[in-house]
Amino acid sequence: MEFGFPMTEERAETTAMALAVLMDALRAERAAGCANRTADGPFDRFIRDRIERLARSLPPDGREPLRLAYRLFRDYAGLAPGERARRVAAALAVLERWGARLRGERGASGSGAGESHPAHPISARGPGSDAPGDLAPDTPLSRLPGVGRRTAQRLARLGLTTAGDLLWHLPRRYEDRSRWKRIAGLLAGETATVEAEVVEAEEVRTRSGRALVRATVTDGTGRLEVVFFNQPFRLQQLRPGRRLLFSGRVEEGYRGLRMDHPEVEFLEGDDDVPVHTARIVPVYPATEGMGQRFLRGLAWRVVGPLAERVPEILPSALRRALDLPDRATALRDIHFPPDEERLEAARRRLAFEEWFVMQIALARARGQKRQLPGRAHRPDGPRLARFMASLPFELTPAQLRVIDEIRRDMESPRPMQRLVQGDVGSGKTVVAAWALVKAAESGAQGALMAPTEILAEQHARRLRELLRPAGVEVALLTGSQPAAERESVLAGLASGAIPVVVGTHALIQEQVRFADLGLVIIDEQHRFGVRQRALLQDKGRVPDLLVMTATPIPRSLALTLYGDLDLSVIDQLPPGRKPVRTVWLRERQRRRAYDLLAARVSAGEQGYVVCPLVDGAVEENGSGEEAAKAVKPWAEYIARRYPRLRVGILHGRLPGAEKERVMSLFEQGRLDVLVATTVVEVGVDVPNATVMIIEGADRFGLAQLHQLRGRVGRGAKEALCVLVADARSEEGRHRLEAMCRTQSGFEIAEIDLRLRGPGDFFGTRQHGLPALRVADPVRDAGLLRQAREAARALLQRDPDLRLPEHAALRQEVLSRYGAYLAEARALWS
Repeated sequence: MEFGFPMTEERAETTAMALAVLMDALRAERAAGCANRTADGPFDRFIRDRIERLARSLPPDGREPLRLAYRLFRDYAGLAPGERARRVAAALAVLERWGARLRGERGASGSGAGESHPAHPISARGPGSDAPGDLAPDTPLSRLPGVGRRTAQRLARLGLTTAGDLLWHLPRRYEDRSRWKRIAGLLAGETATVEAEVVEAEEVRTRSGRALVRATVTDGTGRLEVVFFNQPFRLQQLRPGRRLLFSGRVEEGYRGLRMDHPEVEFLEGDDDVPVHTARIVPVYPATEGMGQRFLRGLAWRVVGPLAERVPEILPSALRRALDLPDRATALRDIHFPPDEERLEAARRRLAFEEWFVMQIALARARGQKRQLPGRAHRPDGPRLARFMASLPFELTPAQLRVIDEIRRDMESPRPMQRLVQGDVGSGKTVVAAWALVKAAESGAQGALMAPTEILAEQHARRLRELLRPAGVEVALLTGSQPAAERESVLAGLASGAIPVVVGTHALIQEQVRFADLGLVIIDEQHRFGVRQRALLQDKGRVPDLLVMTATPIPRSLALTLYGDLDLSVIDQLPPGRKPVRTVWLRERQRRRAYDLLAARVSAGEQGYVVCPLVDGAVEENGSGEEAAKAVKPWAEYIARRYPRLRVGILHGRLPGAEKERVMSLFEQGRLDVLVATTVVEVGVDVPNATVMIIEGADRFGLAQLHQLRGRVGRGAKEALCVLVADARSEEGRHRLEAMCRTQSGFEIAEIDLRLRGPGDFFGTRQHGLPALRVADPVRDAGLLRQAREAARALLQRDPDLRLPEHAALRQEVLSRYGAYLAEARALWS
């Protein structure tokens, strides 16, 4: 065949690399005015030699394109410059056609063209200049020239299989290479871009045997040295007389200023636009074997033409009111921004769009629930009066305010959908108890679901104490209960004899049936998904829903995660509660913490030691990497070091009965120290525990550290939390310093959000909501409020998004939030 032939994958890749070098040399000759010069002698001799080498590596029936190209340079030296230019153009045309055919065969046979030669950009002729004419969001990336099987596999590891995937594979950061300077004005230490002509270039060997390509370039104002290690192919690019763009960090060298491994780019014509230099350059999330230059070049080809085909989803009036660019412009500018102002405008547009689509979905779910007929509970009666009178403390104004909000919801004919958010120790359990008595007084049943058995058992004990004066029975339902006890509880729920049940995920199992479930309370909501919440609600006839969390969430994020709920905040702690003093000790200082713990125990107090792991090894002196990790060996070490201490162990692998026994011993004061994992993070309430030591504290998130700290200081005595860690990262150090600096869970949450970013904060995917691409709950809180208002206003006019101008928006909402809307029973038909 004329322009293709069967070959192995390895041979195809080698041929593609050699062909790229030939074509690069031809372009360099054209750029030099067809002067028939190279660093090694006449160009015609060089090009014929390279063509012969490549031809000898191919079977005879595959050499015809090379024969055609070779003949064009037989008498090249004696030709006029114009004729030389025609010959070079003809040779390029022959080789380009052959290369296109070769790429087609390689794509069909499964190889990857262009993926092993980082010196050659995908394209520098303009956005989409060589993209397929029928490029669409569902076009496989494997159809693009230069994307073979291996490259397609690497792209798939990034979640990129189609052109649409690539369009939404947004840069994670940018490098400003737009500072275009003359060489005479360069300063050591700065990053800049220069356009310069190669004066000379050479390949040398270092003492260690590495290949080094060194070139001197000039722009007429001065000279600059550029250096590349282990990249011998650079010599073909750096031909004397060739003008190139160089972008990189300027350093002081032996011969003057130099750039090590700069980005190199050459432009073919006056209309060409630089991709990798002389601009604000995108840096993409990448994977092993997938360089930035390749990803950037691929995006350059796809983004321009595809952005034009992506439908606009924001109403034009809304865009005008908020001064937002259209979607196509925003997508082009977020990938390849012309300047900082356009980049920020693109980011703002896409962030607003992301919030807007999310708020449409949340408002839809919220509106659907409010359309359902609910139960109007009776006004407060004698049971609630007895409950309030029996409390051994006065409720805070914040607790009373939240109770009033719940009362209005429960007495309304519409189902309650409310989130109660409060810091550790703010008194959410008492508010939940009030709501359960309210439901029981109306003849309905209430269910409280907790994420762990330990927390469920703690809630059951506490609620029994609180609800006993009101004459309301509380049962417990968990997966580890004895069969007889479990059957008794199931029967009581089905008959209505049990008005209140506390349980784990066991509550949502199919065999659990209620006579009249009127109130569902979910504790520590961030541990559950939308589906689990819905499954428990489905066991009643549109029961009221009260969601509680002791994990403070910034209001902006609460609107994101719980936009389908009304928000109540208990922002006061009970009077007399003392702050927990928090200190950070390095591992070599931990002895001080345990001596203090032993002293507190001698004074009749108790303490916790929290470890990240259950098993591990610990050295006799208590030092070493594993010493701060594991519950079992650390408990043994404490018992040996301090034999007077009664030490217990608690972790998630223990059987339910053993967990109950250990917690009971600790609550009764028959254990002095409880060495545990984070199972004690929430719900554990032992007022006599005044010390908490957290080993490997830098391994925990801020929210978790704050929750753990909340287990002490629950009585009248001064409490202490000791963080033991050698912070191994800057972020870890910031977390530990923040813990020592503030007691406020809401401030902790804001700091945590700033440190961790908007990604999957507090497990947003657990809520059925996809991760955010652009929007940042801290930076874009104002945009979030605007999007929320705009979404509500639009749905008031068109609740089902049926108007023709909202068709693209409806499709976008379903594409991103269809699963969430289905779980929330709010999916459009």
